[in-house]
Amino acid sequence: MPLDVPDLGYTPTLGGCIRRAAERFGDKDFVVMPHARLSYAEAERASRAYAKELVAAGFGKGARVAILDTYSLEWVVAWLAAVRIGCLTMPFSSTYRSSEIRTVLRVGDVDTLLGASTILGKPVGALIEQAVPGIVGQRAPLRVVDAPYLRRALLWGSALPAWAAPTDPFAPQSGDVTDELLDEIEREVTPADLAQVTYTSGSSALPKGVVHSHGGIVRSTGVTSPEMEPFIRGGEAKLLCGFPFFWIGGTMLLGTSLQHGVTLCVLERFEPGAALEMVERERCTAVLAWPSLIQSMKSHPTFATRDLSSAPALTEGPSDLALVGSPVPGIPLHRTMSETCGSWNGCERKAVAAGSDEPLPDMEEGELCVRGFGVMQGYYKKEREETFDADGWLHTGDKVFMHENRAYFLGRFTEMIKSQGANVSPREVELYFEQWPEIEHALVFGVPHETLEEEVTAVIVFKPGHHLRVEELQARARAEISAYKVPTRVEIVDDESEIPWLASGKPDKVQLRARLLEALPSPPPDR
Repeated sequence: MPLDVPDLGYTPTLGGCIRRAAERFGDKDFVVMPHARLSYAEAERASRAYAKELVAAGFGKGARVAILDTYSLEWVVAWLAAVRIGCLTMPFSSTYRSSEIRTVLRVGDVDTLLGASTILGKPVGALIEQAVPGIVGQRAPLRVVDAPYLRRALLWGSALPAWAAPTDPFAPQSGDVTDELLDEIEREVTPADLAQVTYTSGSSALPKGVVHSHGGIVRSTGVTSPEMEPFIRGGEAKLLCGFPFFWIGGTMLLGTSLQHGVTLCVLERFEPGAALEMVERERCTAVLAWPSLIQSMKSHPTFATRDLSSAPALTEGPSDLALVGSPVPGIPLHRTMSETCGSWNGCERKAVAAGSDEPLPDMEEGELCVRGFGVMQGYYKKEREETFDADGWLHTGDKVFMHENRAYFLGRFTEMIKSQGANVSPREVELYFEQWPEIEHALVFGVPHETLEEEVTAVIVFKPGHHLRVEELQARARAEISAYKVPTRVEIVDDESEIPWLASGKPDKVQLRARLLEALPSPPPDR
């Protein structure tokens, strides 16, 4: 039977969350950065004032607003302001390169780009102009063939490009919208309204837009799960957040904090030494981040000299909690996904065999299927019938076994790579490399890795007379695509005859991957 939708005792919209949080938690820190902090009351006041400016500028329900920045207080206020008036927000990764920006602007039908003028010292204007050259020389309303719905760009910071208008989430300029009008606008935002599209690599090389409603986000983060309660500590927790706000882990923690009064400590860029300093100074109670980031903190030369007693799990526990208590040593608990809003709250789960809808017994391998109020509304631009089966189940493509109603991750039935919590489309990376004049073939897939979950691996065949060192290839790729998509393992093949080929003329990636797996060292017996 489907799960009952919980009654939280308040209307589950994100606007309702920030108003309620300001009343309950007031001057308590909501988001803390090394240089500044934002209380719940301040977040409500700032997002309310900025929401008025957005309304005055013509924003409203259904406006498709991309937000481009790294961790920042401006990001938080802009996101809250946009969702509380009904905009459909589309957080963009601050690691995107120009080709990725062009793709998501188009796929998302973005009408407004909202964000910072510089990210980690790099100008955003140059990145956008490289992505959509037609924007140069224009003024709003924009008309750009490569991003046909884009009409305006609002950027905070200095040195703005001519095609962007200035904005400041902490210093709104418009006083034309009354409190009465804003209140009525917010009342018309319902739990059923769509709040956010989170982009993740698509199996067909285009990014998938995971669509969540207000009700889905609020209910899945409002229900306290047994897994999260030790971190929430009844609202007394201070969490160092290593999940970017633009990924679903950030959405999950922002929603959880708004409803439980948790304080989120963040860094503009995650760096192990700075992360340890933040934990020590702010007395963080836990670190929520990918295991490789936690391990980098533990390996830092100052780790042993720090007072980290406020976060005992950091000093005493393992880097990867997903491996703790696994019925099969070395097989991690499934770390959730964008489609379930970064948690398992409100999600029925089952493993099924190919061609069957019946749940498999515990410990038998099958495909993970999910449904429930915590599952996404669908994929942007995809019909429901393309996404869910007749009984409402989403077939994830993840290979798992179930044990005591928990899913344990074994890999993917599809080609999709899951590395460091992100989905990577092999075909997307292959298409990127195959456009290089030096490369004849690029074959990309994931292989198991102890800390990354799967490692993005590429087999490269250069054209006659061309060659690049692995380090050169990786450095060039990092300058043009997101770092998490860049292969961390590259095998250079001198001749295409060394690649196994199918009768159809396509490369036999299954056999090639098997060869590489044979060459991998065996994992240690006790992990």
